[in-house]
Amino acid sequence: MSGPMALEPGGAEQDTLALRLAGTPARGDDHTLTLRLPGHGPDPEAVSRLAAALADRVGPAVHPYEVAALLEAEGLTAEQIKQRYGHPNLFSLATALYEQVPRTYPEPAPAADPWRPDTVRCLLRGVLFALPGLAYPLTAPLWHPGRHAAAPIVAGLVSWAWGQALGHRAHLRMVTGRREAARTLLAGAPAGAALATAAAAPLAGGGPVLAAAAQSLYLAAAGVLLVLARERLLLAALTPLIAGAAVLPWWEPGPAVRAALPLLALLATLAGTGHVLRGALAAPAAPAGNSPRPLWSLPYGLFGLAAGTLVLLEGRHEPYAVIVLTVSMGPAEWLLYRYRGLSVAALRATATPAGFLLRSAAVLAGCLGVYLLPLLPAAYLTGAAPATLLLLAATLWTALLLQAFGAAWPPAVICLAAAAVAGALPRLGLPAGPAALPLCCGAAVLGLVAYALLLLGRPARHA
Repeated sequence: MSGPMALEPGGAEQDTLALRLAGTPARGDDHTLTLRLPGHGPDPEAVSRLAAALADRVGPAVHPYEVAALLEAEGLTAEQIKQRYGHPNLFSLATALYEQVPRTYPEPAPAADPWRPDTVRCLLRGVLFALPGLAYPLTAPLWHPGRHAAAPIVAGLVSWAWGQALGHRAHLRMVTGRREAARTLLAGAPAGAALATAAAAPLAGGGPVLAAAAQSLYLAAAGVLLVLARERLLLAALTPLIAGAAVLPWWEPGPAVRAALPLLALLATLAGTGHVLRGALAAPAAPAGNSPRPLWSLPYGLFGLAAGTLVLLEGRHEPYAVIVLTVSMGPAEWLLYRYRGLSVAALRATATPAGFLLRSAAVLAGCLGVYLLPLLPAAYLTGAAPATLLLLAATLWTALLLQAFGAAWPPAVICLAAAAVAGALPRLGLPAGPAALPLCCGAAVLGLVAYALLLLGRPARHA
C-alpha cells in the first residue's frame, strides 16, 4: 500500500473515501515525493482534491447542508475532518466545498405536451360529421326535399342546439364518472329527438316529417356515441349508407333500397348507442356530488343554434360550402388541442406578461391561419365566395376556442347577434343585404378575436 494514508493508524479501515482522495502523494517544488505523516497537520490540497472528486455531486446542491449530508453518507468522521482537511466540523467542510465547486444544475427533461391531440380521431370526427349528408341524395326522390325542406332544416337546428347543450352537460358529468354521463345522455338524447321532431311537425306532413324524425333520432344517437368517444362504432353503423351512396352514380336503386339503406344505418346507430349506454351504466356509481346546473349548458346550446343558422344562411346560396365547413370541424378540433399545447409551451418560454401576450397572439394567428388556409382552394372548388366562407369558418373556430376555455356566453351572444342581423338584413331590402353574411361574420370575428386576446393573453388562463 502506498501514499500517506497508509501510514495513518486506522485510516484504511475507517475512511475509504479519504483514502481514495488523499492517497496520492504530494509533490514538492523539486518534484520529489513527500509523505505527510500523522501529526504533521492537514494537507492543504486535500480539500481541493475532495472538491474535484465530488464535483459532479456537489455542483447541483442548492445549500451547504446538502453537501454535509453527502459527506455523512460517505462516512467521514469528525476526527478525520479535523486531521485531514483542517476544518473544525462537518458543516465547515461542507461550506468550503459548496463555495469551491461551481453550481451545475442539470437541464430539466423536456416536458410532455399535455394537450397532444389524437390526429386520427379528430379527422375521423370531421368525416363523421359530414357522412349523414349521404342520406339526402339517397332518399330525395322519396320525399322531395326541394319542396319540403323546412321540416328537416328546423329539426336540424333544434337538434344541433340541443346536442351542443347536452354534450356539454354530459362532459361535466363525466368528471364525476362515466355512469353519470351515460345517465345524462340516456335522459337527454330521446328528449332532444322528440323536441326536434315536434318542432318540424307543423311545417309539413307525411314523408318530410318522417325524414325529420329519422334525422333527429340519428343526430341524438350519434351525439351519444361521439360524447362517449365511440367514433369507430359510429363509422361501422354508417356502412350501409356509405355503400349505397358510393354505387349511386352507377346504379339506380329502387324506392325500397333507397329507404332501406338509410333505415338500416339508423337502426345500427341506435343499436350501437344502446350497447354503449348499457355498458357505461354498468360502471360503478361515483360518490354523490353536486350536479351541474342546467343553466351552465345554456350558452352552448345557444351557440349551437347560432352556428347552425349561420351555416344555413351560407348553405342557401352555396350548398357545397356546408359540406366543406362540416368536414373542416375535424381539423378545427385538432387545432384547438394544438392551440392549448402551443400556449403552454409559450408560457414556459416567456418570463413577462407582455412577452406571453405577444406569443399568445402569434399562436392564435398561426392556428387560425392553418385552419383557414385549406378552405381557400375549397371555396373555389365549390363555387363559394372565399371571403364569406373564410369569415364564417373563422367565426366558428374562434367561438369554439373560447368555449374550450370555459368562456361560453360571449361567443354565444356574438354569434347570435351575427346570425340575427345576417338573417334580417336581406329581408329589409337594404343595399347591404347581399353582403349581410360576410359583413356580420367579419364583425363577429373582430369581436371574438379581440376577446380571445384579452382573455387568453393572460398566463393564468393556461397555468
